[in-house]
Amino acid sequence: MTAIARSLLPGSASVTADGTLSIGGVPVPALAAEFGTPLYVYDEQHLRDNCRRAVREFGADRVVYATKAFLCGAMARLTHEEGLLLDVATGGELHAVLSAGVPASRCTVHGNNKSLTELREAVVAG
Repeated sequence: MTAIARSLLPGSASVTADGTLSIGGVPVPALAAEFGTPLYVYDEQHLRDNCRRAVREFGADRVVYATKAFLCGAMARLTHEEGLLLDVATGGELHAVLSAGVPASRCTVHGNNKSLTELREAVVAG
């Protein structure tokens, strides 16, 4: 296995004596066998810990997750549950976070070149 900088891995990552990488106690080869590769692996506890640390350091309603980094229903719910606002730039991102149960009041809409439909949807959502 190629050496990986420890700082790139979540705190739950470990490497066994035979060189097997595990994340959150799950061997990465088992994840690859089940889900195929390439595969992005997120450690939920690591994400939650980082969200909590950011909110603790910067204060409530001051930390905003940029959904353009990665967005799916589970990530929208997780970041919302941990007290972050969610930054959306498109109608699709707005729909995804609202569908995940995030209230519009916990979203910020930004960016240029919005269609009238996107602007209308954002206003109607709240």
